[in-house]
Amino acid sequence: MEGAGQPSVSRHAVTHLGMDVHKDSISVAVLEPDRGAAEIDKIFNDEYSVRRLIARFREPQNLRACYEAGPTGYDLHRLLTTMRVPCDVVAPSLIPKAPGDRVKTDRRDCGRLARLHRAGEPVAIRVPTVQCH
Repeated sequence: MEGAGQPSVSRHAVTHLGMDVHKDSISVAVLEPDRGAAEIDKIFNDEYSVRRLIARFREPQNLRACYEAGPTGYDLHRLLTTMRVPCDVVAPSLIPKAPGDRVKTDRRDCGRLARLHRAGEPVAIRVPTVQCH
């Protein structure tokens, strides 16, 4: 039952973005509602390209993004949240792995993240706040 005055976003109306983030590029799996397979894209890892990606969606409030914590830090998380796109950063060690699945490619990783995120599997970590000096 929905709370009074609370708009609801059906789990089926949500598009999941699984992202494999590198210094210069981001592989993005776009998993649309009611689709079994994600569309894979690759963009530059810069603000302009991320904003252009999000602008492709008619209703960005229905997006849910996730990526693995790593050496690129939390800038992508901060950018997406300022754009009102919820974003989870997940610990790589907490992502379920299939037995014998040792082949690692950017395309497979981002697609798998999108599917797991839609299923509610990965555990998000707390993103530290920016410290001003």
